Amino acid sequence: MFLTKYYLEPESGIHFTREQASEFAKQIAGDFNPLHDPENKMFCVPGDLLFSVALAKLGLSQKMKFTFSGMVNDETTLIFHTGDTDNVEARDSDGKVYLSIERTGNSSSDEAAISSLARSYVEFSGQTFPHILVPLMQEQNVMINPARPLVIYESMEIDLDRLDFSNPELELTDTSFEVNGKKGHVRLGFILTEDGITIGSGAKHMALRGLRPYDQEAVDGIVQNYMQSIDQ
Repeated sequence: MFLTKYYLEPESGIHFTREQASEFAKQIAGDFNPLHDPENKMFCVPGDLLFSVALAKLGLSQKMKFTFSGMVNDETTLIFHTGDTDNVEARDSDGKVYLSIERTGNSSSDEAAISSLARSYVEFSGQTFPHILVPLMQEQNVMINPARPLVIYESMEIDLDRLDFSNPELELTDTSFEVNGKKGHVRLGFILTEDGITIGSGAKHMALRGLRPYDQEAVDGIVQNYMQSIDQ
């Protein structure tokens, strides 16, 4: 699977180097969030990489919900723990939970299907900024802090009608942005299709922190810096 170059798996669990996580963010997800830069003091592993590795290791279920509860860095080693149910937790050696997964319905371990779904989702997810978030911020007349943009990947859920697909495509269907003072919650709804037929649906949820009144010049600066990082 294409993912094997983006993580290490010593006997102690699953580990990510800064270079692996950053390369995945930029080359696979098209995500140039500065938090994924190797030299960033606040470096964290992309949630989409955790999602993809979890699928590869645990398989695919018809209904899945991924909840992120901690920032994984290059010093974190994760182990997937299963209990008496189909639910799974990714924890470090101290027992801290970074990712919780709820699973129901039929399941599949088909590597090709899992790989194609992971690629399609992370390519979709990585385009959140600026293409989707900037218009939503403008509509709500708020913006993130240019000096310290905090956009936190909270969770995603997916509901598949079937598991026998080979090349699913994701399409944005609806968006919502709820603002509460300096905090905000964004939901991105999507459908999955193959050969023009809808085969499932889902949503990505994000938390925004440090919101302030919208300033077009400041937003243009954030976008410009982001686009320059793409060209480097």
